[in-house]
Amino acid sequence: MASFPPTVNEKLIGRSRAVGELLAPVSPFDKKCGRENWTVAFAPDGSYFAWSQGHRIVKLVPWSQCLNNFSVHGIKNFVNASQSRLPRQNSDGDQKTKPREHSIDCGDIVWSLAFGSSVPEKQSRCVNIEWHRFKFGQDQLLLATGLSSGRIKIWDVYTGKLLLNLMDHTEVVRDLTFAPDGSLILVSASRDKTLRVWDLKDDGNMMKVLRGHPNWVYSCAFSPDSSTLCSVGASKTVGIKVSCSLPGI
Repeated sequence: MASFPPTVNEKLIGRSRAVGELLAPVSPFDKKCGRENWTVAFAPDGSYFAWSQGHRIVKLVPWSQCLNNFSVHGIKNFVNASQSRLPRQNSDGDQKTKPREHSIDCGDIVWSLAFGSSVPEKQSRCVNIEWHRFKFGQDQLLLATGLSSGRIKIWDVYTGKLLLNLMDHTEVVRDLTFAPDGSLILVSASRDKTLRVWDLKDDGNMMKVLRGHPNWVYSCAFSPDSSTLCSVGASKTVGIKVSCSLPGI
């Protein structure tokens, strides 16, 4: 799904031009897939650009560095084919470092991506907050990956550490979206005909299952104020869920 924020002048879109092209390497796992580049995402702060390379690997590229490479080397940019990994870091310490290009092996074909970041004053709906395994800071950047197996894996972008493994979907996770208000509420759309709402501040607790699509669910999106969720599927209809309070969606 593609969309523009209200600040974008749509009249200028027609005069847009290509600034570069990223080419993924051939799949290192099997020859049946690779280089399709199925999904892409920008970090909310513009620090990272991520895309699935048609197989298990998600490449994370510092966006400013990527633009500089385009200006120096021209429109085509072959990213580093080596599977660079971040060094191990203490998850309790200061995790934010200078953005660097690296990759994440998700263990299965990646169909969907979404970045999320936390706002401290947005508390979890869970009462026993002291029992949480994770305390997400303001500077923490997360990446959610939806897999062919139906699993959703949540990664710390700066450390490359797997934080959560969400396993309630039974089919491919086609789309993921975080609420824009920094609450770390995540919604997933799947071929199992459902959308599922997750609270990452509550250790990934699944808050609700949204049913109503008679066929596969392809995509979902929040309104800018996080009060409305829309979804589309193979039934050629748009589902709209309106909530005055997001945690009770």
